[in-house]
Amino acid sequence: MLDRFRTTGRSLVVAVLTAALTTAGLAVPAPAAAAVTRAQLALRWAPIHYQDVDATGSHALSGRSDYITKVDFDGDLNGRNNWDRTGQAGVSLAAHAYYSVVETSTHWYLTYLFFHPRDWTDHPFFETEHENDGEGVLLVVERDGSDYGVLRAAVTVAHTDFFSYTPSGSTWSSGRESVDGTLQLQSSPHDGFAHPVTAQEAKGHGLKAYPQYNINGDGIVYYPSTVAETPSSGDDRDVRYQLIDIFAAGGLWAQRANAGLFASAGTFAGDDSGDCGAGTYDCTTNSANAPWGWDDGNDLPGRGQLATDPAKLAVEYFTIPGALSRTYTSNPYQS
Repeated sequence: MLDRFRTTGRSLVVAVLTAALTTAGLAVPAPAAAAVTRAQLALRWAPIHYQDVDATGSHALSGRSDYITKVDFDGDLNGRNNWDRTGQAGVSLAAHAYYSVVETSTHWYLTYLFFHPRDWTDHPFFETEHENDGEGVLLVVERDGSDYGVLRAAVTVAHTDFFSYTPSGSTWSSGRESVDGTLQLQSSPHDGFAHPVTAQEAKGHGLKAYPQYNINGDGIVYYPSTVAETPSSGDDRDVRYQLIDIFAAGGLWAQRANAGLFASAGTFAGDDSGDCGAGTYDCTTNSANAPWGWDDGNDLPGRGQLATDPAKLAVEYFTIPGALSRTYTSNPYQS
């Protein structure tokens, strides 16, 4: 009877995810005998994301400056007008996040980018702000023969520092870098799966595993989904965000040479026009990065390798039992 209950419960969970993907026009998850798609894999492991919100000061836009959204939220791919456009009518701050999937025969490497049009401050002394902000997380999933594999580790991006985590029960441990904490998992009310939980601070948007960052007062809890919702306010605890493939036709990777969006390789274009820097120490330019520009200068992996060569980063950061292939079977960053 117990086995029958477990089988029925699993079937219900798969049915819920299947319905969601079908509604969004994506392919339904494959049965156990066939491989899932990269989009399905990314959706399965996408983080439940806690976003702290600060509504104080004019640059906060009543909290909207802390909403995650897509780079063309204003209808164009001009990175130098995003600061101003965030505060204007007629733009959508519907929730989106970007992802990429890189594969070897032994592991999947899932990178997620959370984008904000403003990195802002309300402090007039010694603190800077800038147009655009891109921080995120790498998840490493072992291919164990199951549909979605088993989550082994995460590395998050908080400004110019990386932080590493392992979930409870992971066989991975500290390597050249010490593991910074436990990666918690939480069940989503929208698909029934347990997802890793990440969090970003308000204003500067550094990203760590929850609860190393947490909501302090107002905040938004974002859930991975196939639809993009706009928060009802700066204190909304159930907002669904939609994933966008970095490698999609016309997507971020395809736009990497677009001088309107990127000032240089992996660095978003951003200027100091409008009121960026007004009442603060300074507004810096070209100060946000896409995943292939993320860098922790104190650590061995090079700039961008968290996304472009994640197997190298994994063996540097962690002690890993068993096999870990360094040969990519799919890696569009290196194509």
